[in-house]
Amino acid sequence: MKKIGVVGVPGGWSSEKLAEVLEELTGFRCLVDLSGVHCDLDSGRAYWGEVELTGLDGLMVKKIGPAYSPGLLDRIELLRLIAARGVRIFSSPGNIQRVLNRLTCTVQLWSAGVPIPPTVITEDPGQAARAVERFGRAVLKPLYTSKARGMVVIEPGLTLREEIENYKASGNEILYVQKMVDLPGRDLGLVFLGGRYLATYARVGKKGAWNTTTNLGGHYEAHAPDPVIIELAHRAQKTFGLDFTCVDVAETERGPMVFEVSAFGGFRGLMEGCGIDAARAYAEYVLTELNK
Repeated sequence: MKKIGVVGVPGGWSSEKLAEVLEELTGFRCLVDLSGVHCDLDSGRAYWGEVELTGLDGLMVKKIGPAYSPGLLDRIELLRLIAARGVRIFSSPGNIQRVLNRLTCTVQLWSAGVPIPPTVITEDPGQAARAVERFGRAVLKPLYTSKARGMVVIEPGLTLREEIENYKASGNEILYVQKMVDLPGRDLGLVFLGGRYLATYARVGKKGAWNTTTNLGGHYEAHAPDPVIIELAHRAQKTFGLDFTCVDVAETERGPMVFEVSAFGGFRGLMEGCGIDAARAYAEYVLTELNK
């Protein structure tokens, strides 16, 4: 049987679920917290405790840290070392790297001609303020975040420049200003496995909340999107080459637009919204790939 490790967060729902399914399918369980991995460049080996990661058949990356931060890019390098020793990693470290940072992901989508909400990127608070005034209402978004953490809704007003300067001083050197688009009370998560469309769930927002995230009371529902939306999401995820991904799509008056492409999302949304065991589907896909 193949020995496949899971890179994730011990105790995390999706990480534990994936490790559990792999143990059931292969008899081997290894949930790796990258903060405890050590790499010996003299021997070219990497270890998680007594487990030699460079001796495994594969690694499935569910999470590379409990929260998004620039430090995750350094952990990607550990995965590169392991991959260089011939271990198949799902998804590949290089492909994951391009979606970790919101700016990198956005520029990649824009370069591929994928429609995104109107966005201004700058280090100049004055330019950011002018963008907000033009948009009417906007969201300041950190470059490393998930589930809307650290995002701030901002509007024109007497304190606009001060609010933006305070936001920048709090650690957001690059100001990512995105026009707030009107949503029909939901946004969509379209999930792809091996580049093929799997299913869609909707994140339905709590009444009065400015976004649909479950952190602010939203919930998941199954959804059957228009084929045009599926095609758009397929085009968006194709530019990144991820083995498992979720494309966040907004239905707007100007047509569907892509918020982002995620390297890790989708497990809970598929389970709670659609009744689909994404962990099992992903594990079976990886086993098929390794047995080719």
